Parts: sequence; C-alpha cells; structure tokens
Amino acid sequence: MPIPDFQSLMLPLLLYYADGKEHANQETYNVMAEQFHLTPEERAQTLPSGPMSLFDNRVAWAKTYLKRVAAD
Repeated sequence: MPIPDFQSLMLPLLLYYADGKEHANQETYNVMAEQFHLTPEERAQTLPSGPMSLFDNRVAWAKTYLKRVAAD
C-alpha cells in the first residue's frame, strides 16, 4: 500500500483521538501505520530534505491541520 497523504490520515486520527485520552506521538505513528498496513520498508522511507520518516511527517501534518480546525 502506498504511504497515505495527510488528508487520508485525518479521519483515522480523529477516530483514534475520540477516546479523549492523551497519546504519545510515537504511539500515534505506530497505530496509524498498523491501521494502514505499512511495511517496515515503507515506515523507513525518509523525507528528501532530512531524516524524518515520510509517514511520520504526514501524520504530523494531519495533526497540525486538525488542531487548526479545532482552534477555530
């Protein structure tokens, strides 16, 4: 499966956070990766601009946009 874009991660993130509990970033990345059935190789892909995981970066952007919407 290709690595999902940040828009595709928004609904699963909302559903994951619906329990109202706090979740560590790494825990969130791992749960989302499992939900999207990513392989270790896909999880290991990094951004061209640096060492951050491409998938983790997309999850982080999805979280950022959801926070912005919640703040409005």
